[in-house]
Amino acid sequence: YPSEFLMQKITEDNQVPVHLHVSVSLQYVAGLKGRALVEFFHSNIAEVENEELRHLMWSSVLFYKTPSVEVMACVLLSTKAIYFLLDDSFIHADEHQSDFWNKENSDCENSSFHLSCCFLLKLNDLQSVNVGLFDQYFRITGHSADHIVTCLTRDSYSTHTFIQQLMAVLSLLARTPSPEPVDKDFYSEFGSKNTGKMENYELIHSSRVKFIYPNEEEIGDLAFLVAEKMDGLTNLPSLNILLYVLAFQVNHTEGSAQNTSSLQPKTLILTSSDLFLFDEDYISYPLPEFAKEPPKRDKYQLADGRRIRDLDRVLMGYQTYPQALTFVFDDVQNQDLMQNLTLDHFGE
Repeated sequence: YPSEFLMQKITEDNQVPVHLHVSVSLQYVAGLKGRALVEFFHSNIAEVENEELRHLMWSSVLFYKTPSVEVMACVLLSTKAIYFLLDDSFIHADEHQSDFWNKENSDCENSSFHLSCCFLLKLNDLQSVNVGLFDQYFRITGHSADHIVTCLTRDSYSTHTFIQQLMAVLSLLARTPSPEPVDKDFYSEFGSKNTGKMENYELIHSSRVKFIYPNEEEIGDLAFLVAEKMDGLTNLPSLNILLYVLAFQVNHTEGSAQNTSSLQPKTLILTSSDLFLFDEDYISYPLPEFAKEPPKRDKYQLADGRRIRDLDRVLMGYQTYPQALTFVFDDVQNQDLMQNLTLDHFGE
């Protein structure tokens, strides 16, 4: 029986982000409180009788096999596994997923019975956890391509809390100890690292699960990539990335019965001179060990870029988090007005 504090905490965490749409089945889960939520977990989701529910989180998730489909999920962490309770609309989003999901309950589609898929990753199968830049997302990797999931929390606090809870649960696992390391001499220890590339920070947990954090070089690589996209408008040493945040671009679709807005996931990068929107691959990098070829697309693909000097005004909505910002730029694109005026005035 969970403590009152834990039940209160899970109840508080059981809130769907207001800007994301979920199906009826997940709305039912979001309405559960306290003991009803724990009983729902044990009667509908838990694999074994003696596992305990330790943490609950709502997040967008991406699967390695379907990198283009972001879906809302209720993530449940127990002492045995991580469960992803998925929106049922995900199953119909892509015809290529039929092999992945093996959906058999198609006869329920037209009834009032609401079906949810539950994806399970046992803690014993967990190999590594990659934390994204500025804790905006994290990727969980198992032993095959079917067992790689990225949680796009878009929130450093949610990421940090989940990682802490996961480490605590992994500490309870009884795994066979690692073999004793062989003593290395000085030269073999330091002479083999002549690749010139700094490795990411790795923390190997007592359960032998690796927690991998980005290093400063990733920011340097990103700054270099951003400078390339700017067509040499600025010199690289003075380029500083001031902000990196996972956001949504709002696309209004007019003409329908009601003006609706679709949210396109984007990575927003702010430098001292420009504002960029990138399409980022959150699931394929760094390459998993079993990958035989590089991903089909680059990690960062430029979607839009504007100069700060062309920014006319910023409109802020008054709603609570997540905040909506509208950036209004001048119509004149990629033209240095002062330079052109000077040429007209002083030229032949």
